[in-house]
Amino acid sequence: MSESWAWRKSSRSAGNGQCVEVARTTAVVGVRDSKAPHAGHLRVPGASFTAFLNAVKR
Repeated sequence: MSESWAWRKSSRSAGNGQCVEVARTTAVVGVRDSKAPHAGHLRVPGASFTAFLNAVKR
C-alpha cells in the first residue's frame, strides 16, 4: 500500500494502544497493528471486510 493512504483508528479505540488501523480504497481494505505500522499489513477485499463488520455488528 502506498504511504499516501489515510490510515485511521476507530473513534472507540482505547487510549492503551490496543487497536488496529484501517485504510480503504474502493476494492481493498488494509489492516495493520497501530503499535507496529512498520511491520506490514493485511489486505482484505472490500466486500469481505464489509461482511465482517456487518457480522460483528449483529
